[in-house]
Amino acid sequence: MILPIVAYGDPVLKRKCKEIPEDYPNLSELIDNMFETMYNAHGVGLAAPQIGKSIRLFIVDASPFAKDETVPEDEIETLKNAKEVFINPKIINEKGNEWDFNEGCLSIPDVREDVFRKPEIEIEYYDRDFNKQHKMIDGLYARVIQHEYDHIEGILFTDKLSGLKKRLIKGKLNSISKGKINVDYRMRFPKLKK
Repeated sequence: MILPIVAYGDPVLKRKCKEIPEDYPNLSELIDNMFETMYNAHGVGLAAPQIGKSIRLFIVDASPFAKDETVPEDEIETLKNAKEVFINPKIINEKGNEWDFNEGCLSIPDVREDVFRKPEIEIEYYDRDFNKQHKMIDGLYARVIQHEYDHIEGILFTDKLSGLKKRLIKGKLNSISKGKINVDYRMRFPKLKK
């Protein structure tokens, strides 16, 4: 089932999420719905807060980046297989020299900005079957994971921008929070105070 994606301005996007137990109700169905929702919106990642749930869960499928001609040759194989579920993840370490990449977000449509992130991460998480995983991940795949991980920490990519960049996009962000945008996927807009 395709779920509405929560738009910028909703408080759920700014909350630090809670861990979930292995017996979380209908978890497998929720994960399937998240993948269907993400693919419908042409995304490469989706975090639970983006569908209104304040839980430590996100999904990624970075395989579309494997077709991008600007991606380094040595990352293509990794990206082809970069489809995973992350339950209760914890980034243990980030290292390397920060590099910028133009990021966007399904909750903040039509806004793209360069964001600096470290190229390598060490992460622990539970997979879809609640098996514990521990991995070192680098490159573009690490960046997608960092972006989604930020969501469960209550951080949006726009929070990482300079004061000037934030002022330049303020009007767009206000329009999104008021529902004054056109997107080709379902969205849920914040209830505005009157």
